[in-house]
Amino acid sequence: MELQKLYSYVRQAIENYGMIREGDHIAVGISGGKDSLTLLYALAGLRKFYPQKFTITAITVHLGLPGMEFAPVRALCEQLDVPYEIVETRIGEIVFDVRKEKHPCALCAKLRKGALNEKALALGCNKIAYAHHRDDFVDTLFLSLFQEGRIASLSPHYVLERTGLTLIRPMMLVPEAQIRGFCKKYQLPVVTNNCTADGNTAREKVKRSIRQLQQEYPDLRERAFTAICKADFDDWMKDE
Repeated sequence: MELQKLYSYVRQAIENYGMIREGDHIAVGISGGKDSLTLLYALAGLRKFYPQKFTITAITVHLGLPGMEFAPVRALCEQLDVPYEIVETRIGEIVFDVRKEKHPCALCAKLRKGALNEKALALGCNKIAYAHHRDDFVDTLFLSLFQEGRIASLSPHYVLERTGLTLIRPMMLVPEAQIRGFCKKYQLPVVTNNCTADGNTAREKVKRSIRQLQQEYPDLRERAFTAICKADFDDWMKDE
């Protein structure tokens, strides 16, 4: 995927759902993975020509897991002229050593979001951008159906009542396969995820199930995403 195509996807999502307004200060959540680095690249470029002027700050919540090195991410932020903050935490220790969670993802996500929100507020941000892409919306739909027995997915934007922050997902129209191609083409410094639960989550199991269904229904993801976009997001909203 070329950079201009990425800009087109992200700008369309922003404009379709009114994600960015004049004067916004957006915290971009950076895990170091392909999705968050692609989002960083997109928003850093859009700042220069988008009609509504906005600023961004990149924030990484470090889980305290050994071997995860974010110096290359800092170098990318400097290249893109984006302020970069790392929040040091003990989340990995709390989840795996203290709580000894058998299913650690939910608690980890809750603690990461809390740390990210706190830092965003301290920096004067009014919005947080997450890097969920098109496939994430579809995966969440099936995950909700299989595990919770309800029809729900992610929302393009959502106000966090406890903090007043607005969460936005500018990459919702970007297919995951094109993100992989973009990262490879532009040699983004993806950080290896050293979490022991990586690749063995409920979401990964749903992805495998969808791949199996696609053998009989090749357009499954496309049709599911179309259904999501036609829905009333206030009713479908999964965020908390």
